[in-house]
Amino acid sequence: HLPAPDLVKKVMHGWSLLLLVGFIWGCIISSFVPLLVRARPKRIAAGSFWTVKMLFLHHQPFRASALAAVRTARSLTTSLKNPSLLDFSDRSNKDDSTFEVLNPANGDVIAHIPVMGGDNARVAIEQSHVALQRWRDSTTGIQRGNLLRTWSQLMNENARDLATIMTLESGKPLKESLGEVAYARSFLDFYAGEALRPTSAGGGFLVPTTFKKPNGKPKGQMMAIQQAIGVVGVITPWNFPAAMIARNVAPALAAGCTTVVKPSELTPLTALAMEKLALEAGIPEDVIQVITPDTASTPGVGTEICSNSIIKQVSFTGSTAVGKKLTQQCSATMKRVSMELGGNAPFIVFADADIDQAVEAAMGSKFRNAGQTCVCADRFLVHESVFSEFVDRFATRTASLVVGPGMDKSTDVGPLIAAEACSRVAEKVQEALENGASALVGGTRAEHLGPNFFQPTILTNVSMSSRIWSEETFGPVAAVCSFSDDEEAMRIANDSPVGLAAYFCTESLTRAFEVSRRLECGLVGVNEGVISSSSAPFGGVKESGMGREGSPIGISEYLETKYVFMNV
Repeated sequence: HLPAPDLVKKVMHGWSLLLLVGFIWGCIISSFVPLLVRARPKRIAAGSFWTVKMLFLHHQPFRASALAAVRTARSLTTSLKNPSLLDFSDRSNKDDSTFEVLNPANGDVIAHIPVMGGDNARVAIEQSHVALQRWRDSTTGIQRGNLLRTWSQLMNENARDLATIMTLESGKPLKESLGEVAYARSFLDFYAGEALRPTSAGGGFLVPTTFKKPNGKPKGQMMAIQQAIGVVGVITPWNFPAAMIARNVAPALAAGCTTVVKPSELTPLTALAMEKLALEAGIPEDVIQVITPDTASTPGVGTEICSNSIIKQVSFTGSTAVGKKLTQQCSATMKRVSMELGGNAPFIVFADADIDQAVEAAMGSKFRNAGQTCVCADRFLVHESVFSEFVDRFATRTASLVVGPGMDKSTDVGPLIAAEACSRVAEKVQEALENGASALVGGTRAEHLGPNFFQPTILTNVSMSSRIWSEETFGPVAAVCSFSDDEEAMRIANDSPVGLAAYFCTESLTRAFEVSRRLECGLVGVNEGVISSSSAPFGGVKESGMGREGSPIGISEYLETKYVFMNV
């Protein structure tokens, strides 16, 4: 029954006291959060206390880089079930400098990441060398395999968050990002099993002795044993930010190696999130270390990885030009290298092909990730007798593709990674058009969506001397030419300095075996455009690189074979 003004004052005073008490209790409770996080990282880190810990009572002094990371990542973490995946407070550098991670779809800054340079890489390499003794010498293949499986399980539990992070920093459609998380997990699961095989570390074989005692009887025992090669440097690209890490780190860890990973400066968030889940899975600290340089400091980090004598093997996925430079740097210390480099894949449609099947394979091979994959079909060769039929159906399907931001459910083709990449594709297309090519579909940027979008494009009557034909495109553009006989098709398909992937469509079993044998490449898809698998070897010939990733062969890249003779 108080007068209205007095009632208002009373209520406001009560709310003020309640807020003050709530704040005091929040501070008291949050003081215990760091201990709780160390004890139960998965449950607590995903809860509401994470924000309190980060913003109020963190035990260590805040650095500017950590504050920037929290500030700029906040809009992204609100869309994650597990926001601790993007907690960068433990990452710092000498001068607190950071770099921006951008969303290719709209140019928004989604995070600031501490810049790590050559000095940081050197420290990480030394720490990995110390961790190697514990990981290689104090764990069994079963233990390492179990940890890889746990890591895979955590990635599955956080698949939606990982896919969201991946789409926002790389631009690929969310459905493709979800597929990539599953693909990345398949390498962890596969090499969890390979860790136990005789072909892994600790395995080997016996050889009948060739030595004799003075009495002519066999002398001693000859054996070969497999051992982890040591600390491995892994340099990965932006187009598959999760899968390329898993494809290289999983066999290395299974073999008993430790790893220093440098992801692309364009997509470091996925790598950092995977590193967090690896630690949560129980993989010891420093066994996996992620180094995050910006564009300016990337060469210095690459040089440190390639020249540091502690590193025994370097695995690189990227362009042929950069791969050649890194291989040259590695030669000074005679490092083993695994290079998965560029391609310019042919796609051949023979006269007897099932056209519907050929079009389906072409769509999967060409437009996945907006054509930004090293195994994308770039050069389409179609037999003159089915040229019109194939091109018409291919054009119809291409025109139906929805271009837009990766987070939109209806999007089939997202943006290219950067405006510069879009400009390079546009220049090549314009050059081809000026030289007489015709654009059946697309042919220009989708400027109404933003500077990074390019329309899915089909070009016919393309000159084979144009760059759109002779160079890797890395964009949603299919260049189509015709051929008259098998010999002409083989000559054109193999007329390239690179040889990563090739595809062809036929209903003839004889032709399938013959063409597969004659194609100068490391991967062949027959009547199929998407063929990568964790259980299959992946790698190229010619200037597309050396070494193989995936399959039981992949773990051999991280093993040394030692011959032992025992005169006992």
